[in-house]
Amino acid sequence: MAKWTATHEAPEPLEGPVVATITGGTILWFALFVVQLPFYGWFADRDLLWWLWTCAAGGGLGLIGIWYVRGRDAALKLHAAEQAERDAASPAAAPDADR
Repeated sequence: MAKWTATHEAPEPLEGPVVATITGGTILWFALFVVQLPFYGWFADRDLLWWLWTCAAGGGLGLIGIWYVRGRDAALKLHAAEQAERDAASPAAAPDADR
C-alpha cells in the first residue's frame, strides 16, 4: 500500500474572536449548571446527575480554556510586534546612505 501524500498545501488556520468564543461557551456551561441546580433531586431520582456535573465540568474546563487562549493571544501579539520591529530594523527597509 502506497503512502498518501497531499497534492496541495493546507490552508491557513482560521483566526477569529477566540477569547470571546471560549468565554461565551464557558458562561453558557455555567448558566446551564445554575439552571439545573434547583432540579438536583429530580436528576438524582432518575440517576441523571451526570447532566448537572457535565455542565459543571464544562464550566471548569472553560475557565482553563480562557486562561489558555488569553495567553496564546498575548503570545501571538507579542510575536507579531517583535516581527514588525525586526522588519523595521532590517537593512532592506533602511534607505541607502550612499545616494
